[in-house]
Amino acid sequence: QLQLVESGGGLVQPGGSLRLSCAASGLTLGFYAIGWFRQAPGKEREGVSCISPSGGSTVYADSVKGRFTISRDNAKKTVYLQMNSLKPEDTGVYYCAAGTTYGLHDAAMNYWGKGTLVTVSS
Repeated sequence: QLQLVESGGGLVQPGGSLRLSCAASGLTLGFYAIGWFRQAPGKEREGVSCISPSGGSTVYADSVKGRFTISRDNAKKTVYLQMNSLKPEDTGVYYCAAGTTYGLHDAAMNYWGKGTLVTVSS
């Protein structure tokens, strides 16, 4: 079974940057699309970005386009989310997830990490 562990969250000021990491173990990461999702307090979970198994295709939510970049290193079994120009509305728990279907819908994901908290505040 694939296990995912997120790291890199924390407190950052508006306009700052963070890089989240998602480390995988258990199965071959290269078989799966990997998505980043987030859940803000009192809101439903939403898809942020997804990368195809090979890394050749990526998709972003409109709210993060031009600010966030997803990448993966299958040899290191790690997926990254570089977040720049952070805004208070980016605050939330960020989850990485793996699935055989590429996209921003959480129903497409089969495996989930426990999440890492990102707080954007001055």
